[in-house]
Amino acid sequence: MPDLLIEIGCEEIPARMIDGARDEFVKRVHDLLRRERLLNGDPSRNHAFSTPRRIACFISGIEARQPDLKEELQGPATKVAFKDGKPTAAAEAFARKAGVSVSQLQTITTHKGEYIAATVVRNGRSAADLIAAELPRELNALYWAKNMYWRASKPERFVRPVRWIVAMLDGEVLPLEYAGVHAGNRTRGHRILHSAEIAISAPSVYARELDNGKVIVDSAAREQRIRKALDAATRAIPGARWREDTELLKTVVNLTEFPGVALGSFDRQFLSLPEEVLVTVMRDHQKYFAVEDESGKLSPHFLAVLNTDRDYDGVIRHGNERVLRARFSDAQFFWETDQKIPLTERVEMLRNLTFQRDLGSYWSKTERMRGLAARLTAALNDGETSVSSRSVDEAARLAKSDLTTELVKEFTELQGVIGGLYAKAQGIDTVAADAIYDQYLPESSDDAIPRSVEGALVAIADKADSVAGMFALGIEPSGSKDPFALRRQANGIVRILAEHTLPLPVSIISDAALAQYRRSDELRGKLRKLDNAPDALAAFFRERLEFYLRDVLGFAYDVVNAVLAAGSNDVPDALARAQAVTKVRETDDFLAISIAFKRIKNILRQAQERKETSSASFDRSRLVEPAEQDLGNHVLETVRQVQALLPLKRYEEALAAIARLRPVVDTFFDKVMVMVDDESLRLNRLGLLATIQLSFSTIADFSEIAAGS
Repeated sequence: MPDLLIEIGCEEIPARMIDGARDEFVKRVHDLLRRERLLNGDPSRNHAFSTPRRIACFISGIEARQPDLKEELQGPATKVAFKDGKPTAAAEAFARKAGVSVSQLQTITTHKGEYIAATVVRNGRSAADLIAAELPRELNALYWAKNMYWRASKPERFVRPVRWIVAMLDGEVLPLEYAGVHAGNRTRGHRILHSAEIAISAPSVYARELDNGKVIVDSAAREQRIRKALDAATRAIPGARWREDTELLKTVVNLTEFPGVALGSFDRQFLSLPEEVLVTVMRDHQKYFAVEDESGKLSPHFLAVLNTDRDYDGVIRHGNERVLRARFSDAQFFWETDQKIPLTERVEMLRNLTFQRDLGSYWSKTERMRGLAARLTAALNDGETSVSSRSVDEAARLAKSDLTTELVKEFTELQGVIGGLYAKAQGIDTVAADAIYDQYLPESSDDAIPRSVEGALVAIADKADSVAGMFALGIEPSGSKDPFALRRQANGIVRILAEHTLPLPVSIISDAALAQYRRSDELRGKLRKLDNAPDALAAFFRERLEFYLRDVLGFAYDVVNAVLAAGSNDVPDALARAQAVTKVRETDDFLAISIAFKRIKNILRQAQERKETSSASFDRSRLVEPAEQDLGNHVLETVRQVQALLPLKRYEEALAAIARLRPVVDTFFDKVMVMVDDESLRLNRLGLLATIQLSFSTIADFSEIAAGS
């Protein structure tokens, strides 16, 4: 069974796009082979390769051609196909379509009667022809965040111009053509270290031949090589270590084909700058790894990953040191110059800085944030949480002031961080300064959340103002489109509420944010969806909470559905309920009571469809059967237990108490008919079931639990 190799060579692909495209490419090829009956194996046969100039896949042991396919075609009814024992035009037409003679037609019996049929054999196509015909469609379907046309009046789009293609089935070159490029067996080595073309004799030697051409096509192997080179270079500095940075490592892996590392240095005077500034310049602007000493403090060194095996004569090192010195000098100048105007005096400058075309300036946003933060602070202080209202207001007032600084204009990644650092340097209280520093957290599921409750409130106010404003304008995320990152900001609010355990209902946050917009005469006319925003925001935050519980924390889908059906307004409470349901869901009693709740829900729904409604109450004196009397007594006792546990959020105990109803519920359904003819008796029994459903569904809708899952 032959091996398959496909390599698409092109101009340099942006590093951030490579991993996703590579993985999608090998999956598409694998699915194509499975779909066309050329591969029966599992994806462990697949090997995906990538460098900045190529994506490739190797799949071993595929079929050389499709197996012949025998299929039975059904034609018209026998009585239509034959009249007086002779074939009709319908029979002859069906025979021609099937490619057989009329004498080869058969009769089959179905549940609808007798029909004519024909057995035909479709000859399998060769793998080479089939892949050559179908693969271009898969290449056109690859997702790229941005792609391009490069041939005039031609339809194909790709991330970068395609320059060569390798397509081989063992030693055979496939007759594949894409974007005007015909496949062959010749690939290209490293641009500088091995500029000659490389002939591939068979798919199995692909990686080895490219390695000889100074290209390491396996990204995991490149990462390992980079790690070893970073370790080796750092050993030149006693007691030093390079600072682990997963995202930067991933980036440099996808920027290189045959990596090496150069160790450089910078003037110690720059260590007087905040570490955040130095690391941002090195990491985000130059793709350098920071070096630290044994205590974790920055050392005046950096590590540059090169796309070559070594730095001949130190030329590359000198060039990188010169560039970094200029960058650090700019940062130092901006740091010293910016602080000549304190943050408190920069607030008015925000009037000239647009937040969003229809939502006004950053000064207006700041005022809305202050109003919203004050409302949330008051809500917490009315409860058991103590928050410094002065620090929250000071942080909200100064939060966006650093947008007017030269340092943030030059290094936009540092917005918020610079504000917090300037605030500390200018004597603003530490709580407020930290809140300014943390205001954009968390920006991803891997980020930390703000350190203090005050910081959490400022971050929520910032994010909620943006989300509410966009929804009021009618700008909502749609499919994969979310240009204003509203999902990310809502995810951040949900995480902050959950992980700080803040008793702030989502509805209060949304209403308070929208209230700030309603107060603005200037904006009200532009907010065409303001009246619809509360419902839209409630649905949006419910969706984000579902994402957090299921995709971030890993709760089972049915647990999440059950919990959110009982309420999604209080995020920490929903999390606590999900944890409790998860702990008890696998017990026999809980699974059985979940099945019973499904039955109760169905009975009540059917009664409602028949226009028979009953309140969630029942008359114990009118329960006549022993089984329903027993259930009624147990329900009332359990309701008392559960109502005592709910305010204490002792959900696991409450669920255990509900699950203990299982025997009496089972007996009730075995012995008692609910939908009896006697209307009075029927409505009383429906009231008993409604009491069970409503009294115990405040923790979760148990009917959503998938029994046996």
